[in-house]
This record gives sequence, C-alpha cells and structure tokens, in this order.
Amino acid sequence: MYTLYPAIKTNAEHRLAVDPPHQLYVEECGNPNGVPVLVVHSGPGAGCETYYRRFFDPEQYRIILFDQRGAGRSIPHACLENNKTSNLLDDMETIREFLAIDQWVLFGGAWGASLSLLYAQRHPKRVTCLILYSVFLARHRDIDWFYQEGANYIFPDYWQDFIKGFSEPEQQNLIQVYHERLTGDDELARMAAAKNWSLWQARCRSLQPLHNIIDHFSDPRFAAGLAIIETHYFAHQCFIEENQILQNINRIKTLPIYIIHGRYNISCPLQSAWQLHQACPNSRLFIIRDAGHSAREAGITDAIILATKEVTKNHSTPA
Repeated sequence: MYTLYPAIKTNAEHRLAVDPPHQLYVEECGNPNGVPVLVVHSGPGAGCETYYRRFFDPEQYRIILFDQRGAGRSIPHACLENNKTSNLLDDMETIREFLAIDQWVLFGGAWGASLSLLYAQRHPKRVTCLILYSVFLARHRDIDWFYQEGANYIFPDYWQDFIKGFSEPEQQNLIQVYHERLTGDDELARMAAAKNWSLWQARCRSLQPLHNIIDHFSDPRFAAGLAIIETHYFAHQCFIEENQILQNINRIKTLPIYIIHGRYNISCPLQSAWQLHQACPNSRLFIIRDAGHSAREAGITDAIILATKEVTKNHSTPA
C-alpha cells in the first residue's frame, strides 16, 4: 500500500493580487521542470494543508498549491466580497498564466473536485488529466443530503450538536440560518456557529475517527473561514446552475479522469462519483471499501498516489 511521500518545503511562495481586496497565497514545490499539477482544496473556505504536497513524487511533479479567496493564507481572511465560483475559476487561470504553464494536471477533493471539473469544462485545452477524490457535484440534493436531511439519520448524535440553538422553524433551512448567524453582529453567536458547523464536518469525515482532523477543524480561525465561506456558497447553490457539471460533461468526455471515492463516504455519497464515472468514458473509478471522505484515510491515500504515479508515465520529465 502506498503512503505519503516525505515532507518537503516550498521552492517559492507568491502573493498574487486578484480582484480587490483579495490576495491569493500560491506556493510551488517539487521539481520546477516536472509535470505541473494544481492542487484545488476542498471547502469552500478550507485552505490547503501541507500534507497535500505529499501525494506527489517531488522528483516528477511541479506541485502548485493555492488558497482560494478568503481561505487559509489568502487575505483578507473569510472575505465574501467578490467571492463566487466564477471568481475562483478566473483565479486558477490567472495562476496558470502567472506561472507560465501551458497545460497542467488538476487534483482536488470534494469542492476541489467540483471546481476542477468546472475549470476543465471552461478550459479543456489547458488540462491534461483530472485526479479527483470524494466527488461533490454541488447540486441541491448533494448539499441537502449533508446539511438538511440524509446524513443526520446516520449520525443523529452529532446532528443534535449541529442543530443546537436553532428553533424548529429555523431547522427547516439550516444553511440559511447558519449563514445569517455567521454574518451577524453577535460575535459569540458567530463563534459558536462556526465551531458547530466545522465540528459536524470533522466528525463525519472518516470511517474511523481521526483525531488530527477533529483538532484541525476545531481551530477557531479555520472554523470561522470554513463556515462563513461555505454557508455563503451553499446558500447560493455554489453560484452555478443546477446539475451544471453533468450537463456540461461533453466538454471533457475525452479527458483522462481518475475518480477515487470511499464506499462509506457520508459527506458526499458514492452515487455522485458513480454518476460522473458513467458519464465519462475515459474515467477510472476506484471504490475504496474501507474509507469515508478524508484523503487522510489509508485506502484513499493509496489510490491517490497510485493515480499520481500512473500519470507521470505518460509525461516526459526533465531532470
């Protein structure tokens, strides 16, 4: 079974100004002459983690990570101004042009998979391959499953903490009431809502409890950025048309796509990955029988690294 490559440091870190007031954090590591790969993080609002670098052989890949608007090390933190899906897709293209890359591999999980698919559909000639895990198609049903009705039947105990403090009428539209509380004037209410939103995700993220995930999602700054930006996106249906990804799938039907998904993924049920696979003749689906949602789970890590190794076989990488 493949495990993460050893930890590496960055070769370069950039502050890239885009639409005011946003400045993106962008980093490069690995082989500057290697296969370019853009890591598109989950969320929205989560930001990149350093272990993402370790899915790729640093001798074979030019590894590019960036924090989306308002997330991670990008500034201003948790800023919602000029923060929509179309802005994020523009940013990805801005990064490609800034780094003078002609074509690249896209790697993303959950929202990162959604954004990668949307970018590839907009710029199909710029993408050589997609490596996706824990697929999220950003439809009404996908959002409602986890934040309204579906996952609550599997984790009723954790759900009680998620809905705590909301009246029964408010519980009929949890994303909207969370969004209102997170953008309201009551600082204590904002902090409590951010913690509960983030903890609900963390608790459901893996088949077996992973305490480092709980610890990371419990960090107040991380929780605030994640909750504020996610509710902003989910309250507006991710700023895309309903079922937009599958409706436009013909634009990328010939693109090689690796799809990796845990069978027991409660955050993003397997059906989405299955539907994407059925719609894409050039895709390969890896169903991980003993995993949930997180890329930190051993089976998902193994499948991701298998995919990243296979991709380099089709590229010539200078020393």
